[in-house]
Amino acid sequence: MLLYLPAPLRVPLAAVLFLLNTAFHGPLLIVAALLKLALPLPPLRRGFDRLLPAIAESWIGVNSAMTDLFTRTRFLVEGLESLRADGRYLVLANHRSWVDIPVLQKVFNRRIPLLRFFLKRQLIWVPVLGLCWWALDFPFMRRATKSQLAKRPELAGRDMAATRKACQKFRQVPASVMNFVEGTRFTPAKQAAQGGGYQHLLRPRAGGVAFVFGAMGDVLDGVLDVTLHYDRKQPSLADLFANRIRTVRVYVRELPVPEGFAGADYEADREFRKRFQAWLNELWEAKDARLFAWEQAAG
Repeated sequence: MLLYLPAPLRVPLAAVLFLLNTAFHGPLLIVAALLKLALPLPPLRRGFDRLLPAIAESWIGVNSAMTDLFTRTRFLVEGLESLRADGRYLVLANHRSWVDIPVLQKVFNRRIPLLRFFLKRQLIWVPVLGLCWWALDFPFMRRATKSQLAKRPELAGRDMAATRKACQKFRQVPASVMNFVEGTRFTPAKQAAQGGGYQHLLRPRAGGVAFVFGAMGDVLDGVLDVTLHYDRKQPSLADLFANRIRTVRVYVRELPVPEGFAGADYEADREFRKRFQAWLNELWEAKDARLFAWEQAAG
């Protein structure tokens, strides 16, 4: 551990090591992706489909090792026993902080297929990482604003088209489709703006998740309902590497794909829409109760 270093030195050092790790693995990913495009022979493409996630898992493994090196953060994790590295999962989680992403990657790395996140389109321009996410087939979403939709209603279907395209790819290889169902990070201000409903969560957004069930529910091995909790209200990555996060709790509940969800049309089938919203709200009520119990236990 490098905890003997003061935080003003430890946090920049962690950032530098992260950048060096990315500078090593990133070009490997990009070159492998370009070779996959240039050599479209099926046996070679299948080889690259295995190689690209393996490179990403190596990158994640180094990042996770740095977390252990720089911090004494305790990870209390439940529910990993029956997971398969060659399966296909839909992963649903609450979204508290940017720390959620390295935590989820650390917890699930090499236990399930590589997590593929739905990303905002603008993130493709992040240096090196944007190209890495593209190389790994992360879906990029445009997410038009209400004012944009009012002027151009045809934009409403772009994200669904991107989801459909991504799901067609994920049907062919083991994959874990990751969705932060609240659509944004939790803050008390956002919760107040929604008018309540949950004590520790924002309201879940159903459409994108339902579409994944419709597009690839028949090949999913299960749904992983993940609850994340930190002993700090709004932890940052700097908090993590400055050792200001004492405990991270992760509860994983594996669920079957509900009967009738695979192949269903959320937009056109009113009865399915009601069933799906009720199912998702039930998940969120149980998640909220768990978070409340953890808060009470922590005092």
